Amino acid sequence: MSQSQPAPIYGGQAVMEGVMMAGKTVNVTAVRRKNNAIEFFEVPRKEIAWVNKLKKIPLLRGIVAIIESSAKGAQHLNFSAEKYAEDETGEEEQKASAKKGSFGNLSMLLGVAVVGVLSFLFGKFVFTLVPAFIEQLLFQHVFSNQVLHNLLEGVIKIVLLLGYIYFISLTPLIKRLFQYHGAEHKVISAYEAGKELTVENVQKFNTLHYRCGSSFMVFTVIVGVIIYSFFKYDGLWDRLLIRIVLLPIVIGLSYEVLRLTNSVRDTPVLRYLGYPGLWLQKLTTKEPDDSQVEVSIASFQRMLELERELLESGGQRKPGQAVS
Repeated sequence: MSQSQPAPIYGGQAVMEGVMMAGKTVNVTAVRRKNNAIEFFEVPRKEIAWVNKLKKIPLLRGIVAIIESSAKGAQHLNFSAEKYAEDETGEEEQKASAKKGSFGNLSMLLGVAVVGVLSFLFGKFVFTLVPAFIEQLLFQHVFSNQVLHNLLEGVIKIVLLLGYIYFISLTPLIKRLFQYHGAEHKVISAYEAGKELTVENVQKFNTLHYRCGSSFMVFTVIVGVIIYSFFKYDGLWDRLLIRIVLLPIVIGLSYEVLRLTNSVRDTPVLRYLGYPGLWLQKLTTKEPDDSQVEVSIASFQRMLELERELLESGGQRKPGQAVS
């Protein structure tokens, strides 16, 4: 597939043994089954008028984007988790376990759903409050300059974030997830460059991408340090309360910074604004193998195909439909 016009902006998300690609009218997950077949999960996107209005309001659109991304991600993560469980335990055994309410299978599916829906919000609270608590505990009486305290808090936050990502990336499952993450970025970059989506062409591209959610995490730390510096606090609890109250503002502004860095990525000098996020992606993405790139290409091409079908049929396709 070769494009003569500038490519539309698409996004994606790595899932267990696969990739979810998000288009304008439909989201598609492609997963690689144990028998080497690729199976799809297709969910047309529903447009809600008042939500679309919120998406046009700076700051608020960042909050809406996080909630929307978590909601759609949960569906696709659950689908990939179910297929992963079927391949690991056997389809019949997995279905029997599901009927009996198997704790192991249920806990796995719930775990994936929690990761998809709550991990970002919960993680933001943890990575917002814990660094402030540690910094206050260690350096409260060392100096009184609150701007320096905020900077140290940011450094602690970055260290905790990098350490957490590094250690989970050592597990085989997360490593493969990060490889699919890299495959997703490569496919989107190849499409945006107008290249035909073949494994050979896609593998030539970098695993890093300006619009990645990993970049967003870094920007929340940087933006947080700046915003917190405008508010004075008296004691630990006052400091933590301020962090909680300002969290929506930090998230909203960080989203705007992410949009800005993407819009100026081709501008000399200004392109460096997005580098902190790209550096973090060196941890959250890994080089995929050809098989993983094939899955990512399949997901993206299926999404494009369904977008054309949905537009032609007036969006009448049933949501949540799995095909192989």
